[in-house]
Amino acid sequence: MTLIEVKNLNKCFNDHRVLKNLNLKVEKGTTLVVIGRSGCGKSVLLKHMIGLWQPDSGEVFFDGQDVWSLSPKELNAMRSRMNMVFQGGALFDSLTVGENVGFELIEHQNMAGVELFERVEEALALVGLSGIGNLMPAELSGGMRKRVALARAICTRPEVVFYDEPTTGIDPITADSINELIRSLHDKLKVTSIVVTHDMKSAYRIADRIAMLYQGRIIAEGTPEEIQNTTHPIVYQFINGLAKGPITEATDSFI
Repeated sequence: MTLIEVKNLNKCFNDHRVLKNLNLKVEKGTTLVVIGRSGCGKSVLLKHMIGLWQPDSGEVFFDGQDVWSLSPKELNAMRSRMNMVFQGGALFDSLTVGENVGFELIEHQNMAGVELFERVEEALALVGLSGIGNLMPAELSGGMRKRVALARAICTRPEVVFYDEPTTGIDPITADSINELIRSLHDKLKVTSIVVTHDMKSAYRIADRIAMLYQGRIIAEGTPEEIQNTTHPIVYQFINGLAKGPITEATDSFI
């Protein structure tokens, strides 16, 4: 079943066309990883899929509904079924870990007391951080901050979790633990996951399907094995991290 569908999506910033008639489907219960070079528009796509940005043209459907035909109330209801893990974690430094994790439940559902405490502890336990609710973000390592951000995302029990570069800025061992956690939470919670990254090791580890964004369009999509065995010259250069190839030749032609 298709849960999210992007049809002929276009987005420009001034004279720069970032997304060009882009089409993409996300099946319910799967993990889709969108790969591509830094600055290619992966995060822009993500913000359209979550309903934060409106396209210049084209459509985004969530569970069969056109996102931008919804009323403000309906749009908020749709967003309540989703959550997002931002690239830097985006924790509030003035709040405790527990207050960060339970922030949306406090602000939007007026949850408090024992019910709130139990939900926060449940989320922290799922990411392997039981009992740290009273700590401040400044007391956490980079990897722990990533885990707390993930706990905050799952604390609302969403159907869909979006990840923006989840392994950026952490060491390879910590990155692998985050990958393992994303896969584990997907399996335990049965959520649909959409991840944007340029980290191919992470992509192969967590994805059910991988799609490559290049020059505003999805140019290839398949299973991790299909992407690894690609003969597409642009995809091949990117996934193997090669300095020479059609991507850099296209870039050089503008210099």
